[in-house]
Amino acid sequence: MSQEKKQSVREGLSTALKTFYGVGDCGFTLMSNVETYYFMKFLTDIAKFAPATAGTIATIASVIDACISWVYGAILNSIKPKKWGRYRSWLILLPWLVPFLFAFQFLKIGDGVLSMVVIIAGFVISHFVWNFPWVANVSLIAIVGKTADDRAQLAATRSAYGNFSKVIFGWVGPPLVALFASILGEQNQYAAVAFVLGCVMAVLYFVHFKLFEGYETVEADEAEVKVVTKDKTSGKDLISALFQNPPLMILMLADFAKWMFNFVVNGFAVYYFTFVAKNVAMLATFMLVSNICGVAGSYIAKSIAKKISTRSTTILFFVIMIASLVIANFTYANIMLVMVLMSIAMFGYGVVHTCIPALYADTVIYSEWKTKKNAAGWISGLQNLPLKIGVVARGVVIAFCLSLANYNPDIDPASASVELQKGIALGFMLIPAIALGFSVLLLFFGFKITREKVDQYQAEIAARN
Repeated sequence: MSQEKKQSVREGLSTALKTFYGVGDCGFTLMSNVETYYFMKFLTDIAKFAPATAGTIATIASVIDACISWVYGAILNSIKPKKWGRYRSWLILLPWLVPFLFAFQFLKIGDGVLSMVVIIAGFVISHFVWNFPWVANVSLIAIVGKTADDRAQLAATRSAYGNFSKVIFGWVGPPLVALFASILGEQNQYAAVAFVLGCVMAVLYFVHFKLFEGYETVEADEAEVKVVTKDKTSGKDLISALFQNPPLMILMLADFAKWMFNFVVNGFAVYYFTFVAKNVAMLATFMLVSNICGVAGSYIAKSIAKKISTRSTTILFFVIMIASLVIANFTYANIMLVMVLMSIAMFGYGVVHTCIPALYADTVIYSEWKTKKNAAGWISGLQNLPLKIGVVARGVVIAFCLSLANYNPDIDPASASVELQKGIALGFMLIPAIALGFSVLLLFFGFKITREKVDQYQAEIAARN
C-alpha cells in the first residue's frame, strides 16, 4: 500500500471562504452579462438579422445548450475524480478556454448560413466548456456546507457577489463596449468585451480553487479510494435522485421563472431605454441602481430566511416582484416610476437568487435520506436546466415581442410608435410577471420540505453512516 497519505478534510468554513466565496460567480456573471445585455442587440444591429431570424438563432443555440444541461452534474458525479477532487478540480481545468470560445459568439464571419453557424457554434461550445466549472462550483455548497447555517452562508455570499457583478458591469460594460468600438470598430466590440471579461472569470474561478483547498477528499492510496468514490453514482442512482425527489422537480419548475425574469428583463432593458425612454444613456444608470438593489436583496435574504424560513421568503419576494412588474407595465411611459418599480423587482430577485440555491441543497439532503446515495453534483447540476431554459425563453420572448411590435433596427427612436413601446413593455414587465405567478403557486402548493424536516433527515443520515 502506498505510504502517501491524503490531507485531512477541513471542517467548518474558513474566514477566507466565508468572505470571498462568490468572487468566481462575480466573474462568471460579469462575463455572461455580455450575452444577457447585448446578444440580441448584436444579432439584430451588428449581424443585421431580422428579429425573427435573430430569435431563431438564439433559440437554436439555447435549446441545444438546454438539452445537454443535465449532463454536467451526471458526469461529475459518475466519473473518477481528478487530481484535486471530484468538484474542485474543474475550477482550474477548463475556465482558461472560455474567453477564446465565448468571443466567437459575437463575431460575424461571412454571411447567411455561415454566419449563423459560427455564432451558434460559439454559443454552444463556450457554454459547454464553462458549465463544468459552474456546476462544480455550486455543488461545493452542499459538499462543504455541513450545516444549514454554513450552506446559507455560502449561498448568501455567492449570491451577493453574483449580483454585485451586475453593478460592476453597469460601470464597466457600456464603457468597455464604447472603448472597443472606437478601437476595433462596432463589428468587433462585443467579441472583445466577451474575451476580456472571460479572462476575468477564469482568474476569479482560480481564486475559488484556492479557497476550497483541503475541503475535498483526494485519492491518495488504495484504502482511500473507497472514501473518494463512495459518492460515485450509477445511472440508476441518478434517475432515482430525480424521480424520487418531487420537491426537486417542483423547485426546478419554479426556478425557471427566476431565470426568465433575469434574462428577459435585462435583455429588454436596452430596447426600453432606446425606444420608450428615448435616452439610451439611462441604461447605465438603470443597470447601476437596479443591480445595487439586487445586491441589497442578497445581503438581507439570509436574515429574513432565518425568521420566516427560506421557502416562505422566496414566495413572499416572488409576490413583491410580481406586483412591481404589473404596476410598471401599466405605467410604462413614466420612466422614473418604472426605474423605481423595476429596481424593487430586482431587489426581490436578489433575495430569491440567494434563497433558491439553499432550497436545492435541502433537496440534496432529502435525496440522500430517501435513496441512501449522495447525488450532490447531479442535483446541484440540475440547477443549470432552468437557467438554460430561461436563456431559451429570453430569445423567444424578445423575438416574439419585437416581431409583434414590428421592430426593425433602422427605426428612429425619436419616432418610435406606441405599438412598439407597448410591445417592449409586454416583454420587459408583463410576461416575466406571469411566469413568476406560476412559480408562487408551485412553491406554495408543491414544495413541502421544512427546516425541521431537513434537520430530521440529516440526523438520520448521520446515524445511518
